[in-house]
Amino acid sequence: PPGFVQSSCRSRIFWMKLNKLLLQGKFFQLEINDPYAGLIPLDEKLASRCGYVLSEDVWGNPVFRASVLGCHVANEADELFSLTVNIKVSSFSSMRAATTYTYPMYCSYSSWASREIVCEENYMEVSVKTDVPAVSNDYTVAWLSALPETQNIAYQLWQLMFVSPSGRKTVTVSDAAKLGYSFNNTLYRVFLRAPYGSNESEVSMVSGVNMNMVTSTSMYRQRWLLLLIDTTVSCPVDGIGFTDTTLTWTVPSAIPTLVVQESTFLSKNVLMGVDDQVIVNPEEWNYLLEHNKTHIRITIPIGAKGGKLKSSISDGVYGVIYSIDLFLEHTWTDADWQTTKYTVIKSITTPFMPQIPTIVNNTLPEERLFNIAFGHFLPDVSLVAITIGKVPFTLREAQHQGFKIYETPFSNRTKGFILEVSFDDPYVLKEYVNRNETKYTLLVNYTLSVGPEMTLYYHSAEVESVVADIEIPEAVGYCDEENLYLAIPTFGLHQYWNLYLGNKLLNRHVALINGYLPATNSTHLILQVPLFAVGVTYEEVSFQKIKARFDVALRKVRTMETLQMFSVSCSFNSSAFIICHPDGTVMISAQMKTVPAIDMSKTKLRDSSCKPREYNEGHAFFKFHVTTCGTSVRFEGDHIIYENEIFYEKETLPGQSTPIITRDPDYRLTVLCYYRAKETLVLGAFASDPSTSPPFGSGTIVPRSNIAVNRRIRKALNVVSRVSKDESFVEFYEPKVAILKQPVEPVFLEVELKDESPDAELYLDNCWVTGSLDFNGTPRWNITEDG
Repeated sequence: PPGFVQSSCRSRIFWMKLNKLLLQGKFFQLEINDPYAGLIPLDEKLASRCGYVLSEDVWGNPVFRASVLGCHVANEADELFSLTVNIKVSSFSSMRAATTYTYPMYCSYSSWASREIVCEENYMEVSVKTDVPAVSNDYTVAWLSALPETQNIAYQLWQLMFVSPSGRKTVTVSDAAKLGYSFNNTLYRVFLRAPYGSNESEVSMVSGVNMNMVTSTSMYRQRWLLLLIDTTVSCPVDGIGFTDTTLTWTVPSAIPTLVVQESTFLSKNVLMGVDDQVIVNPEEWNYLLEHNKTHIRITIPIGAKGGKLKSSISDGVYGVIYSIDLFLEHTWTDADWQTTKYTVIKSITTPFMPQIPTIVNNTLPEERLFNIAFGHFLPDVSLVAITIGKVPFTLREAQHQGFKIYETPFSNRTKGFILEVSFDDPYVLKEYVNRNETKYTLLVNYTLSVGPEMTLYYHSAEVESVVADIEIPEAVGYCDEENLYLAIPTFGLHQYWNLYLGNKLLNRHVALINGYLPATNSTHLILQVPLFAVGVTYEEVSFQKIKARFDVALRKVRTMETLQMFSVSCSFNSSAFIICHPDGTVMISAQMKTVPAIDMSKTKLRDSSCKPREYNEGHAFFKFHVTTCGTSVRFEGDHIIYENEIFYEKETLPGQSTPIITRDPDYRLTVLCYYRAKETLVLGAFASDPSTSPPFGSGTIVPRSNIAVNRRIRKALNVVSRVSKDESFVEFYEPKVAILKQPVEPVFLEVELKDESPDAELYLDNCWVTGSLDFNGTPRWNITEDG
């Protein structure tokens, strides 16, 4: 087919290349078509002995090279050469039903040097003109020592003598062939072809390069002629070096085994080439060709023109390998050989070079779109699938999901893959961060097919973008005559934030227990809080006026960080209330409706020194601490109860001699404050019915009266009290006698009502002792409380 085969003749070598694109999915085989010997299948053993090379170029195209001195090459006067190759192509590995293409190649080569050496990939070849003087005038030449042995050379038969560290070995040409060598002569030349690493070879270092050398003398004897030809050959086996960015190939300039009289050595020309093409100006290809007395060095940047970068995977790591097919021609002269043409063909491949792919985040937050560039890759890499989060997608499925995936070229002949994913895609992770920001995280795992082997390679990436796209809600507060209200937007509640009353989560259950009335509409939560409910803080309390505030904290769901305080504060007019502050302060606005009216200025607490701070005709305002003013304390269950009383100033009615105690009706106001015993956090001050068991400072005012209307009827009472010496109440202390008691000693007091009126009853509530006859005398000590 057209374009299937390309051929050329370069450095007296046939070059043939097959187009791999026309061989895809098929098998091929080469045969040498010799008109005399017939079809000769090409195998590895035959190739090295006959001067053939079968390999691939860096692009994967099959390459066949053959020396013009190779087996089955037709030779016309050492100037015209021809070789016919059969190319068999089949769809089966057994090569059945193969199609055969016959391809003849021709090479014209007449500018032979006195000695030509070819260093191929699998063989070394030296050819020498037979008219060159066989013996040097320098009798120190090592091979001249073979002269005594020439007496044993067979008549009219070529023989080879190898000199190696193990000694000398003389063999016939047919025996040499069994050792892997090939020796023959043409009309004007003799040549020796040797494999690398044979038993007769040795390796020595020249100018830092290891050289494989076969030292040999070809010998031919006739009746009057003895022909000795030096067929020594030496070729480099290494000399390759690498850096991260370049490769170097070094070949010695003067090789001692090939140049006997080094003082006469003169380098004439150095050429380099890629494949079968000579590079006239290496600098135009960005190559560097250096040549001095010791070595020739070629430096090529990794990835330069003429070579090929190939993707590869090693231990799960992506990387590249650079390959290039080079040849070098060095022509020199010396006194022994006149002109030597030295050709080295070298296929160079770098070691695996890891190339960790990069992720470039081109995300535009304002567009709410992830834009990720993933690269750089060679053209032999393809994206076959992606995984977002933990969900795998083929490229078709990814496009259907709404992801955008496309290739993008880069300037250095590489490419990358662009992935676009919306912030709002359900597979994007979203996390509320900071005050009003959302962190969007895209977790992606790429699956790529690498190289012609289509090896799968996986690479994961994580890209984040933080966007200020959350609006912190603002609450609106207002009040009516008895309640405080907070209207709070419901957007983001329980998703980003929670409402807290102090350190307690304010949910519907807590709201109802505390006496709040929550209500919601499509946009807001409206919280109705009674004036005397749990959580209300009283900023200012005065006579008939309360300034109250209710606070709710907006906190992050996860971190509990407080972002905002929602507050509503209002002033209320209230004629009667009791406020029990968490710090133990009690404020009371008491309303006493009696007939006749009480003089509110004469009301007081148990400690008569605790009088109202403000008052008018119907109200009195008290403020005191639970540790003062005669306040008593007791425990009931998990509550602490503080109790005091507001009552009217006791009056004394005049009598004939000894004053007689008189008393108003039994109207009194008992003040109770309830506190939870185990609560440690102060939320505010509250007032409510103790049956609701609020957490702090609930208070009640309990009027003590057994009549429908609290009517003050003045009446003299005949009450007598005595102190007993012990609990038997048999012996009593005399009146006006000082009685000494320790604070913890009991006092046995008897109080007797002498009145015989059937509607008179005696209730003993509080008894105290003072140091004077004045009922209001201080100090005073309580003996009994509440009967």
